[in-house]
Amino acid sequence: MTGKLEGRVAFVTGAARGQGRTHAVRLAQEGAAIIATDACTQLDGVVIEMSNPDDLAETEARVKAVGGRILTGIVDVRDFDGMQNIVDEGVRQFGRLDIVVANAGMGSEGAVTHEMSEKTWRDMLDVNLTGVWITARVSVGHVIAGGRGGSVILTSSVGGLRGARNIGHYVSAKHGMIGLMRTLALELGEHNIRVNALCPTQVGTPLLLNDHHYRLFRPDLENPTIDDFAAASQAMHVLPTPWVEPEDISNAVAFLASEESRFITGVALPIDAGNLLR
Repeated sequence: MTGKLEGRVAFVTGAARGQGRTHAVRLAQEGAAIIATDACTQLDGVVIEMSNPDDLAETEARVKAVGGRILTGIVDVRDFDGMQNIVDEGVRQFGRLDIVVANAGMGSEGAVTHEMSEKTWRDMLDVNLTGVWITARVSVGHVIAGGRGGSVILTSSVGGLRGARNIGHYVSAKHGMIGLMRTLALELGEHNIRVNALCPTQVGTPLLLNDHHYRLFRPDLENPTIDDFAAASQAMHVLPTPWVEPEDISNAVAFLASEESRFITGVALPIDAGNLLR
């Protein structure tokens, strides 16, 4: 790695596994100290097994294995005070904050929008949109105070750029995140803080590669396998891959966090293998 983030500090949410873990490790490889949080609990309405404290400990070990410094905290992004406390402590320990990666999010059982329960709707918006606002709210002031500019990166989705049946709560949250990103980009530009959003297609993490999703994509089969799912998922993409890897998203994070993207702001960047062309 090039060390292009040497001396900088990054705040990464949803860091216990999947994309958040690879983001933390990649930024550490580039020289950044890491403040890493995750709820590490099973959220209501989520049928897929979520992360736990051991997962966050594994992220910490992997960051340290590449020579990085890291502070971890088990915090739900909906917990304003908890989020403020961990960021403040990270800035106290590491001396600054330059990069914010609002990665934490959830998926839940879907339904046609006009029949969805109020709780299902509210839980999704609270985590996937309000939680992103809280992440920015507790951290951006530190970036401004540093007087060196910085980068804020929000994890949206191809679902933030197009509609999809039966997941109106998810699509609405991810569309809202694009609006939040564009507004923050306008408001923070005078401080030389860039704000962008990532819009991945399906990513090969535990949230995707599980029996629930296999059955969702192949309801015609009694016990679909990963290969059955891969064939259906490939049909979503122009490039020959059924999904992208979390490292593919982390490469974009490292780019947007660095001076290599110093004049890129307000962009919703698809990492989608051509999904949006379909």
